[in-house]
Amino acid sequence: MSNREQGMLTLSLALALALCVPQSAAAMHIAEGYLPAGACLFWGALCLPFVAWGLMKIRRLAQNQKSVLVILAMAGAYAFVLSALKIPSVVSGSSSHPTGTGLGTILFGPAPMAVLGLIVLVFQALLLAHGGLTTLGANTFSMAVAGPLVSWGVWRLCGVLHLNRRVAVFLAAALGDLFTYCVTSLQLALAHPSATGGVAGAAVEFLGVFALTQIPLAVIEGLVTAAAVLALEQCAQPELRLLEGWRGKGAGK
Repeated sequence: MSNREQGMLTLSLALALALCVPQSAAAMHIAEGYLPAGACLFWGALCLPFVAWGLMKIRRLAQNQKSVLVILAMAGAYAFVLSALKIPSVVSGSSSHPTGTGLGTILFGPAPMAVLGLIVLVFQALLLAHGGLTTLGANTFSMAVAGPLVSWGVWRLCGVLHLNRRVAVFLAAALGDLFTYCVTSLQLALAHPSATGGVAGAAVEFLGVFALTQIPLAVIEGLVTAAAVLALEQCAQPELRLLEGWRGKGAGK
């Protein structure tokens, strides 16, 4: 590992460890006790194929492109740091936060983010009381599967349309963040349907609550992710050329 790679890894780990302070939080990751056992099992089972897909992709990277593993680790640290930044929501006992999965998705595709997101959520549940272990499957599906799939689709579409790369990064990160909370709203609505409006009514209510804080956060995440990509282009251009999203599949210059 070169000195530059060691420096990048040290910086990413330092940023992640700086936020590893145990605290009590009722956060927008679905907390323990908010989903029935059947829902927890369903969402957990639904995540398994995506996690297996991600493990295969990461194994292939480790075998064929070891030089990009430092950037993969940084993408995981980036997701940990951003998704741990909790901002109070309008509902007591809840909060909003960026997801941080857009950067890794743009660089590596959606599959590895299922694994990185799962790891991030486990550490946050254990160290930050952010989310829960019984709801780990639901949180993984919304933040590490559904959001990255939308980010990747937006990134590829921007490539087809030949949009500016900075604009494409912004849109992919922001829309992936927003879709995460659309899925979270549906998960909560399925578990707690409205007495009058049923699942649809409850989903609309949850979306209305989340929108007040999550839309500004999605815009911020898009801007921060674009800045992170700009920094990577300046310090890790050779490694970026090896990545799937940077080899002609993403947006233009």
